[in-house]
Amino acid sequence: LFIEARERNWRLLREGLSELKDIFILPEATIKSDPSWFGFMITVKEDARFTRDKIVNHLESNGIQTRMLFAGNLIKHPCFDEMRENGNGYRIVGKLINSDIIMEKTFWVGVYPGMNDETIRYINQQFNTFMETIDAEQ
Repeated sequence: LFIEARERNWRLLREGLSELKDIFILPEATIKSDPSWFGFMITVKEDARFTRDKIVNHLESNGIQTRMLFAGNLIKHPCFDEMRENGNGYRIVGKLINSDIIMEKTFWVGVYPGMNDETIRYINQQFNTFMETIDAEQ
C-alpha cells in the first residue's frame, strides 16, 4: 500500500501539472521501468518567465514543502575549491550543463503516501494560481 500510494500521488501530480509542460520539465518513467517514486521532480524551463526561487517561494508560503535536488553541479561546492588548492584535483568531462540546470532550476515536492486527493488537488491548484499571478504581471 505504501508504494501504491506514492505511485498514485505521483500520477495525480503528473496529471494535474501536465498542462504546464511547456513551462516545466516534468518527470517521466523510462521505457520498461516501474519506479517507486520518492518525489516529484520539476525543472523550470529556460524560457520560463520566472525563476525556480519564485515558484518555490510561492509554494512554501502556501504550506507546500519543497526540496532542492541533492546534487547538481558538485564542483561548485566549496570543498572542491579546497581540493583544487591542495592539488588533490578532479577530472571534469564536458561543460556540466545539465548539472548546472539541475542546480539552478530543479526542485521537487514529495509524494508522501499519507497525502490524500484534497492535498494533491491543492498542490496542483497552487501551481495554477502561481501561473495566473505570473500571467497577470505580464
